[in-house]
Amino acid sequence: MMILGKLPPFFLSCLLLTIIFIVFILCSPNPFNPISKSDLHQTLALPNSTSHGDDDDEILKCDLFKGEWVPDLQGSLYTNWSCSTIPTSKNCFHHGRKDTEFLKWRWKPHQCQLPRFDPKTFLEFVQGKKLGFIGDSVARNHMDSLLCLLSMIETPVDHYKDSEDRQRVWYFPGHDFTLMILWTKFLVDGEERVINGSSSGIFDLHLHKIDKKWTTDLPVLDYIIISDAHWFFRTIYLHNDTGVVGCVYCDHPNVTDFGVGFALRMAFRSALNHINRCRECKARVTLVRTFSPAHFENGAWDTGGRCNRTSPLSEREIKLTSNEWELRTLQMEEIEKANIEGNKKGTKFAALDVTRAMLMRPDGHPGEFWGNKWMNGYNDCVHWCLPGPIDAWNDFLFEVLRRKVT
Repeated sequence: MMILGKLPPFFLSCLLLTIIFIVFILCSPNPFNPISKSDLHQTLALPNSTSHGDDDDEILKCDLFKGEWVPDLQGSLYTNWSCSTIPTSKNCFHHGRKDTEFLKWRWKPHQCQLPRFDPKTFLEFVQGKKLGFIGDSVARNHMDSLLCLLSMIETPVDHYKDSEDRQRVWYFPGHDFTLMILWTKFLVDGEERVINGSSSGIFDLHLHKIDKKWTTDLPVLDYIIISDAHWFFRTIYLHNDTGVVGCVYCDHPNVTDFGVGFALRMAFRSALNHINRCRECKARVTLVRTFSPAHFENGAWDTGGRCNRTSPLSEREIKLTSNEWELRTLQMEEIEKANIEGNKKGTKFAALDVTRAMLMRPDGHPGEFWGNKWMNGYNDCVHWCLPGPIDAWNDFLFEVLRRKVT
């Protein structure tokens, strides 16, 4: 102390500062490591936490499906390399897509914060249950997104795959949870006409008969996510128990063309009525995922149409008077009818109303980056890259399930 006392005040101050700096270096876990994007997001965007807490009332009153896409530094919770179950046709980066900006957006409802999907909490929520996606390849696209998210917590067992890789069953033994896709083109019974031994592209739909490809496994499901639409955009003859009653794109002088909307409405009505009247079924909640729009520009899928945008559209840039919105509206009407009947029997129906949000995402499709060897030159502007905007459907899924179950 006597030596320190003899030092000039300037040197004494420098010595104290040096000691403080050394202590800081020794006690800090990694003081020179720059803050990660994930840490920065958590610091600046705490409202996006998966915890509900005091915000429960706000979230429950909020319309989740009216909002906008906002910048998100955290981006996807998984990558195309970390998830080994991504179908190759949805693995856009594997096939050469270079831009990553389409991953850096998050859906923000106007009136609340939508909690980010938490795979650990979700698996705890569905423990001991079975969840099934019923629908076409876009339904499969959704299931694959959910599978990637859940695989971050537990590696699933590939339990079943049919010869065409359409029916799939995955099992999470640590949570006794089963995830499956029950593949169906039209929900109702339909077959393609064969002319001169070749597929014709013309279909016959029996609106009064349900496709048994999905009804067989229906009784085992606790939660159902049902969707369909894109197969209806082709030549279809509509039947009831008396015969042909109309068509879609048929150009037949003696048959009324009722359009895609009518056929889709009747198919959903038949499917939801079947679920409501299934005595052996135990499903607690049935969710209808509304129409997921395609984004072909400068042509259709078979006339050079493309989807090469790299950022979302704003609300003012989409049209809520479009054919896509019309299909969404009729689906919402059928959900309401099913819910009215279901309330009498203790079954619950609700919407995953993704149409508005996905109208704004022309940037999220595989486009030319889908690696198809049999259809070179065609772009996929129907399905969604994994990872990609479709992951937001699981933010919706968990929140809507939470609302309906609790």
